[in-house]
Amino acid sequence: MTPLLEVYRNSVQSWEIDMMGHMNVKFYVEKSVAALAMLGQHLGLGPRFARESGACLVPTEHHVRFLREQRPGAPLVINAGIVEATRERLVVYQEMVNAASGDLAASFIVTVPLQDGVSRESRPIPEHVLEQTQPLRTEVPAHGAPRGLEMAPPRSEPTLDEAVDKGMLSTWKGPVLPRMCDHHGRLATEAHMGIVSDAIPNLLVHLTAEDRSESPLGGAALEYRFVYRRPVSGDDLLELRSGIKAVSTKTYQFGHWLFNGATGECVATAEAVAVLLDLDARKAVVIPEASRAVLERHVIPGLSA
Repeated sequence: MTPLLEVYRNSVQSWEIDMMGHMNVKFYVEKSVAALAMLGQHLGLGPRFARESGACLVPTEHHVRFLREQRPGAPLVINAGIVEATRERLVVYQEMVNAASGDLAASFIVTVPLQDGVSRESRPIPEHVLEQTQPLRTEVPAHGAPRGLEMAPPRSEPTLDEAVDKGMLSTWKGPVLPRMCDHHGRLATEAHMGIVSDAIPNLLVHLTAEDRSESPLGGAALEYRFVYRRPVSGDDLLELRSGIKAVSTKTYQFGHWLFNGATGECVATAEAVAVLLDLDARKAVVIPEASRAVLERHVIPGLSA
């Protein structure tokens, strides 16, 4: 496999830490998007190209595996390679590595077309960019490949009525705030993950009446898949509907569908695999039988992204 190119170097900041004591999933995605921008510069799609053409690389799908939690101050590097390159899209593989320990922190498979920054209309990727991808061609290694989620083609776009009919719960409602937007005034890629992350306590309290803020147990995501379906503007109102897709002894799977609250259009879908985390021992534990029984009663089949 061709060595991956270093495209990002930073560290975990204190404000990126969530109630579980580790870097929140939103900031993994934020760093992945920043690494894409640096990769774009290497391919000839840097700031000058964006200013002159109005186009940039915008993720339409993200697959993320969270392999080791990262604590405040951890130095991080992201290395990247190109899995696929066509006129329609790039498929980029990224590895986030803890620069101190050398441990792999996370992996990302990102589908990225070239799009107009405002309208999000696709543009053909220039031939000179495709030529620049050749030395970076790579394959997704086993440790970065999907494990708990099936990567079938994205499902047809769901409707809000379908979510309600399935019994999916309302877990997040609110306006798109300026701090959630990119410099084009669109909901930033990482903000989609931020909404889902913020919604999890509401989902769990709906299902089990458990308040995680009072518990020695928390949760940790193992794997996520996001499909970003349509652009969201800075003045839009959003509603997230969530449900349990499956439960096992140690893991549970969530499904999340994000809707424009005014039009009812679906703007993104996601699914995830998570574990129950002992916050003192920092390790996954078996889901208590009583909690698992409650979750199993609320399983909704078919909550794919």
